[in-house]
Amino acid sequence: MRLCSASLAAARLTVRGQVRMSSSLPVAAVCQMTATPDKEANFSACTRLVEQAKQGGASMVFLPEGFDYIGSSREETLALSESLDGDIITRYTHLARKLDLWLSLGGFHERGHDWKTDRRIYNSHVIINGKGEIVSVYRKAHLFDVELTSKGVSLKESAFTVAGPRLLPPVQTPIGKVGLGVCYDLRFPELSSALQRRGAEILTFPSAFTVATGAAHWEVLLRARAIETQCFVLAAAQVGSHHSRRASYGHALAVDPWGGVIGDCGGADVGVTLAQIDLQTLRDIRRDMPVQQHRREKDFYCSLD
Repeated sequence: MRLCSASLAAARLTVRGQVRMSSSLPVAAVCQMTATPDKEANFSACTRLVEQAKQGGASMVFLPEGFDYIGSSREETLALSESLDGDIITRYTHLARKLDLWLSLGGFHERGHDWKTDRRIYNSHVIINGKGEIVSVYRKAHLFDVELTSKGVSLKESAFTVAGPRLLPPVQTPIGKVGLGVCYDLRFPELSSALQRRGAEILTFPSAFTVATGAAHWEVLLRARAIETQCFVLAAAQVGSHHSRRASYGHALAVDPWGGVIGDCGGADVGVTLAQIDLQTLRDIRRDMPVQQHRREKDFYCSLD
């Protein structure tokens, strides 16, 4: 486990071998891990990342999609799932309270409301505050049903996952107002724009991008969403081989509102990148280039329909 290189470049002080951001600006920690079907091992790995982030001065920590586990089959994925009041989320609420940290848990396998009859789940992004309280649960709206035969990618998320019914308002956190998405939601700019219009200053897309789609699209999509909305974009990521049938691209990223990459965990290792969230810089960018003020009314963009 390591602190990623971009964080090292931005930091000034080292405490007990850990890097601590020296500015008074709030710090977000964007994590990268390699989940497996072993839920206990995954929790231990995430706990180490969260503790490392705390030592680095973070006030909010972002974990990736599938932080709880990544199953090797549909059957295993469903069997390992839990409800929000189950053991896994309960343990994370205790961890948040113990460390007085906000947690973004993106991509929790939540048993659906009709679990007993249809055995389907939600892909849920859970926000826990520093008191250990669940303050928001966004359920992924866009499901990843893709057949890229030439690239060896075949996934049908809708076979066992229920699409979320709605967007949720951005959450006020110690680092700013955070708008919630999950992974494939990144490809739909309407979602990011809607969150920005409701006041989002930070967009977050916890993910487990495939190697093929990640290499082609991951960074450019994240930077595009940041530039379009003039928001910070934080994207925790899975990396490496989860089991014999699946691997993820990595490169957990933090992007500023100008589209610059301010943290990158790379494509090989587990780690944490620390990003200072300077909301004054965001306000300056929005003032100097008032894109949202220049946007036409909704009917204008529908005039070709």
